[in-house]
Amino acid sequence: MKKQLPVYKIQHFREAFKETDFYANSFRSHIHQHTIATAPHKHDFFLVVLFTKGSGTHEIDFITYPVKPGYIFLMAPGQMHNWSLSPNADGYIFFHTESFYDKAFTLSGIRDYPFFDSSYHVPFLHLSKKDIVTTETLFKKIVREYKSDELMKFAKLHALLSLVYIELTRHYSSGIKIENQSYLHKLRKAEKLIDSHYKTKKYPQEYADLMHMSEKHLNRICKECLNKTTRELIAERIVLEAKRMLIHSKYTIKEVALELGYDDNSYFSRFFKKNTDETPLAFLNRYK
Repeated sequence: MKKQLPVYKIQHFREAFKETDFYANSFRSHIHQHTIATAPHKHDFFLVVLFTKGSGTHEIDFITYPVKPGYIFLMAPGQMHNWSLSPNADGYIFFHTESFYDKAFTLSGIRDYPFFDSSYHVPFLHLSKKDIVTTETLFKKIVREYKSDELMKFAKLHALLSLVYIELTRHYSSGIKIENQSYLHKLRKAEKLIDSHYKTKKYPQEYADLMHMSEKHLNRICKECLNKTTRELIAERIVLEAKRMLIHSKYTIKEVALELGYDDNSYFSRFFKKNTDETPLAFLNRYK
């Protein structure tokens, strides 16, 4: 029987007497202290890793990225990941809840940054050698401050986090037209609705109705922001969950289909193949 994929909270990584909604460490110390982080898992917080040494691969939601010095990964809650790294891999890591960041700022939130404002953005950034120095300095300050007990410690952590996110935003390249804030806001709402209802609502018109707009207008928003149709976003969310369940749950293919709202197992298999070019069984065998 396959094991359920674990979903970790910051409390799983808490150090004695440390704040529970923020965590920072050197990457090597983090891995040595928390071996649970080496197996596939999800988490309910935002996570940022800067690699300064080593090599390997980092798989996020079934997409494999290389690991090299200067590579940064920015992950939102709910994403599944695991890594295969060389013994000398090192760098810095921090993570925090949404409320930890948002409670310190009234004019902006964590999801206003381009790498967090959509679940379809690439969770990966490659810094130049010059930019590594500046960014690594900020990460060092975050780890040092986290481990200290200085006056106004968390006020400084909030300030350092903002500096890191601002610097990374300047280096981050995405396909979204960031200036269209109205469309971005509507896209985030559509993604949240899809994430909440993808098991029961399969058609674009259903989400357009929930957003009180025409299907054509919702499709225009998705196309302008992500160059994807609404139907493609719905299908991608269903397929992603199907892959997660096939690999990391106790369900059979038929049970996965039922869990995702498909009474007809054959129809589900055709839907899966149409969107992945392979059947659920072929995917399962290949991934194993």
